[in-house]
Amino acid sequence: MTETPQHSASSLELWSRRLLAAIFLGGQVLVHILRGRINRRNTVDQMAVAGPASLLIALVTAGFVGMVFTIQVSREFINLGAGSAVGGVLAISLSRELAPVLTAVVLAGRVGSAFAAEIGTMKVTEQIDALYILRTDPIDYLVIPRVIACCSMLPILSLLSLLTGLLGGLLIADSLYGISYTVFLNSAKNFLSVWDLVSLLIKGFVFGGLIAVIGASWGLTTTGGAKGVGQSTTTAVVTSLLAIFISNFFLSWLMFQGPGRGIGSGL
Repeated sequence: MTETPQHSASSLELWSRRLLAAIFLGGQVLVHILRGRINRRNTVDQMAVAGPASLLIALVTAGFVGMVFTIQVSREFINLGAGSAVGGVLAISLSRELAPVLTAVVLAGRVGSAFAAEIGTMKVTEQIDALYILRTDPIDYLVIPRVIACCSMLPILSLLSLLTGLLGGLLIADSLYGISYTVFLNSAKNFLSVWDLVSLLIKGFVFGGLIAVIGASWGLTTTGGAKGVGQSTTTAVVTSLLAIFISNFFLSWLMFQGPGRGIGSGL
């Protein structure tokens, strides 16, 4: 069935209103955290969901991305006589972009969707109203633990993804293209700087906050029963992905604008 212009306009209007609600929720979360209103038990539970429970899929993704990237780069670099630079190119690509972005995408699909579905179900079944009756703020009880969990776990997952991607690339470079471990690792060491690792952690922190706030906000604004929960879950993931890619552009522009540095020159 073809979507009418009126329906498209109403969907866009609803999405815009929910996006504004998410921005407002983000401000509320910041104020509440600064006031020290943190439910520690819920925070630990959500950290387990966002971290250890998401570790395997994040590492598998990073490992195969590192291997595929090495296949595509090695054959061209060897033809250009620059095979010794493969490890360094993979290292900076993973640290600056691939590891934080792809790990955030995995977390948005796995955890962000769960946040929207869980909180959305609580909303349509009036459990959120019950929290108010019990004088419990849903932001303190539901949102802040998820924000802290994602902001703390995503940088760690991104760092582990970087190491796993490098390991996958190392295995392919040595077994398929004859690039020794020593050459590969020395190249990665010469190309990488401390700022590359810092940028990875910063991006992970920002992406984690976006995923948690968007997922929670879409859940809190869910209406329409089971159908509404499904729609909220889908749009929360799509909006999270858009937020990740757009914010990644601005973060990269702020962190890496200007002329590049020489290999091994440090910060």
